[in-house]
Amino acid sequence: MSDNIQKMSDDTHVAMPIRNIISIVAGVAVATWAYSGVIERLNRLETTAAITATEIDSNSEFRIKWPRGEMGSLPADSRQDMLIESMQRELEAMMEEIEENDSWIDDFKPPEDVQNAVSDVRELQIRLRLIGSTTRRRQRYYQT
Repeated sequence: MSDNIQKMSDDTHVAMPIRNIISIVAGVAVATWAYSGVIERLNRLETTAAITATEIDSNSEFRIKWPRGEMGSLPADSRQDMLIESMQRELEAMMEEIEENDSWIDDFKPPEDVQNAVSDVRELQIRLRLIGSTTRRRQRYYQT
């Protein structure tokens, strides 16, 4: 049996049909192509996941810091702030002017006709209350 064993070296010749060699080469080429496709797909998914994570972190930071004013403001916001400050200064100036010239408010008295009408209405209210209380007393008296 040891006579049948041949020694192998880099000079050993192997006889093989050409279609088997072509099949092996084609199989290796397809396997290499498939492996490259899988690796490329994994790389694309990892990159997408990393970009998405970065965008989510940036969005969370923006969502928290923007309302606080830590990330600046829009030009429209700055313009509105300036308008509000301007209107506030105008309002303060108007209030000062009103306070300086409000003696007419402190000295205001309604016309005499209005004062007479108010006193007449008060008298009528008093009379109605007296009439109402008298009527209730009479009703109670007659009920018992």
